[in-house]
Amino acid sequence: MSSEHFKGQYEVELKYRVQSKLEFLRVLQSIPHQIMLEDNVESDWYFDTPEQSLKANNKSLIIRDMQPSGIKLWIVKGPSADHCEATNITDSDAAKNMLKTMGYQVSLQASKIRSVYFVAQYHITLDYLDGIGHFAEFAINTNDESMLAQYKVELVALANLFGLTQAQLEHKSYRALISEQILLPS
Repeated sequence: MSSEHFKGQYEVELKYRVQSKLEFLRVLQSIPHQIMLEDNVESDWYFDTPEQSLKANNKSLIIRDMQPSGIKLWIVKGPSADHCEATNITDSDAAKNMLKTMGYQVSLQASKIRSVYFVAQYHITLDYLDGIGHFAEFAINTNDESMLAQYKVELVALANLFGLTQAQLEHKSYRALISEQILLPS
């Protein structure tokens, strides 16, 4: 397992809806890969100003707690789709309290079940969001902005190995998908 997979201020990420988790895992088993973690519950707290200025500027500030791995992260995404930075923290409760002290508030709390795999320099997450479904994210982090287009081509090719197509691409963020689900009448 290497934290090097997650270093860089840019992230090229393609998210696909997965129809069959079992088929996805069958393909994964047929190619060289490493397992970082499997079936962790990720709890995310999205913070914003009372005026929702981060969301209005296409930015996200997230504190993530992963169990049972014990990984805790401070994540900032946006304003561009490719900008994503994360850093390990030791105390997610203290980080949340610090943000509240600074005037931020929790705008959304969400959780998902996530497995993370490494294939060459790429990382693949297999996610499950209750009531929404299974997703696979194919991604790479980098500091080299000139490589973003090339990495996207390579990630599409990797996703194609899993039988995933353009039609299965999900362009909405998990934040948007969860927010939509909350707004749907039951």
